Amino acid sequence: MLRVAIAALFGALSLTACAQQPSAPAASKGASPAAAATPAAPAAGSADERVRSALQKLDPKFAPDYIGAAPFPGFREVLVGGQVLYVTDDGRYLMQSQPYDIQNKAPVSSAGLLAYRQKLLAKVPQAERIVFAAPNAKYTVSVFTDIECGYCRKLHQDIAELNRNGITVEYLAFPRMGLGSQDYTDMISVWCAADRKQALTAAKTGKPVAPKNCTNPVAMQYTLGQQMGVNGTPAIFAADGTQLGGYLPPAQLKAALERTTAGGSR
Repeated sequence: MLRVAIAALFGALSLTACAQQPSAPAASKGASPAAAATPAAPAAGSADERVRSALQKLDPKFAPDYIGAAPFPGFREVLVGGQVLYVTDDGRYLMQSQPYDIQNKAPVSSAGLLAYRQKLLAKVPQAERIVFAAPNAKYTVSVFTDIECGYCRKLHQDIAELNRNGITVEYLAFPRMGLGSQDYTDMISVWCAADRKQALTAAKTGKPVAPKNCTNPVAMQYTLGQQMGVNGTPAIFAADGTQLGGYLPPAQLKAALERTTAGGSR
């Protein structure tokens, strides 16, 4: 699969996130939460078509979640199998890297990719998130989390400080060991607990998770995360769709959010 090939080519992950297992199973039954956002087929001879054709040479089953103009000329931005890639418009060269805007001193994504992520996040009902709300919220972040990842636990230790800084944290499930793992089963137990906030906090401090089962969104949120380009936890997204990275201390996260609201991430 292309995802395996890309993982082999680009194995390095952020040191502020816990890596997803590369052998994680595919999404579970039912329609993909991003089905409605699947991009239309590109026009014949377009840069999108050239890039799609080039990537199919790496894997004939290549099916992008998103292809669009990159935030800098000469490249297309591609989201596939949890990876954000940049491919030259002629389809010859491929790279994986978070582009950085030197002038605005911030990571950058295209307006198209940000809009795509916003649509995906909007599909998750509020009732299916675990929300730690700030009393006077100025910002809201969606965080794909795992209960055993060290950096996820570190971020959770900052919840009170983040709330004091006006940042509401809305958690979504991303069991990085994959569907069917013990991690996945434990996260279902958390999402099925009578007090999900308390259960999540306990799990992130290493306490045993009391087994629970119910109709739950864990598999769907895991699939959603993959379609948004999540390949490690925590994965923090601003309201405009900007991926802010893995763990950030409260002051740095607030500064990053201020840049997104000022338009500096675009």
